[in-house]
Amino acid sequence: MSKKVIVSGMRPTGKLHLGHLHVLENWVSLQNEYDCHYFVADWHALSTTFEDNSTMTDNTREMAADWLAVGLDPAKSLLFVQSDIMEHAELHLILSMLTPLSWLERVPTFKDQIQQLKERGKDINTYGFLGYPLLQAADVMIYKADAVPVGEDQLPHLELSREVARRFNHLYSPVFPEPQGLVAKVPLLPGTDGRKMSKSYSNDIAIGAEPAVIKERINAMITDPARIRKTDPGHPEVCIVHKYHSIYLPDNLAALEEECRGGKIGCVACKRVLAECLEGIMEPIRERRKELISRPGYIDDILLDGAKQAKAKAGATMEEVRQVVFR
Repeated sequence: MSKKVIVSGMRPTGKLHLGHLHVLENWVSLQNEYDCHYFVADWHALSTTFEDNSTMTDNTREMAADWLAVGLDPAKSLLFVQSDIMEHAELHLILSMLTPLSWLERVPTFKDQIQQLKERGKDINTYGFLGYPLLQAADVMIYKADAVPVGEDQLPHLELSREVARRFNHLYSPVFPEPQGLVAKVPLLPGTDGRKMSKSYSNDIAIGAEPAVIKERINAMITDPARIRKTDPGHPEVCIVHKYHSIYLPDNLAALEEECRGGKIGCVACKRVLAECLEGIMEPIRERRKELISRPGYIDDILLDGAKQAKAKAGATMEEVRQVVFR
């Protein structure tokens, strides 16, 4: 019995951080059970960074290095770059002819992201940004995905994919399955300042960060503002360090909370405990990453081989699509 198909991707817009690490760990856990297709979403990156693509190539290679260092295995999963598979764009074009404009306008993240980026001086009110959820649908449908690992905020995008698949199947022929969501149990990590973790806010901790950087970032974390001295009773529920403890040190959480509330451990010591824990997680990833990057052409070869296999699958799907659309 063949494995069910999974498709997912990440945009190469900068260094991956701890929030991405949890997503990647979920991807790794899926690759033994499913036929996995993981791609670098460089076309999607252009939807918000079209005015500056100078780091795209480097970001792509760096991202792939992170994927491999965390544990994605090219023998188990197809790893490739989206723009190497022109069939994604061809299917997107065909789907755009049959998708009502109102379906795209109602995607919740559309207006929210336009407003958020406008506040940061970016105008992304473009045709490409309006249509990126449909390109996501094409990314998934081209491999006839059965499921997509998503966070809850991505469920409306996946529902659009199902609606588009249903409409295509109704108009032409039952070519596409309706992909279901595998809602990942990925913890929401705040940045070191409490906002969403983002490189643009300088509040992130990069995957494979050096020990000095880990320590620096953790030392910058906001703790209990009402606590002046070590002996003052603490309130861990308002502390960002405590949020990280709850994710990375769950077995020690009750003891750390008790010591904090009783004024038996200070914020500096709490941060030191977290730094040691994260360094233990990061060190093997960091060393593996360095080893991968040191091999000339190794990462590029993996992406090219993945693209070759992905293109064969995507080409077969498009042959079906052409036959039923242009019969």
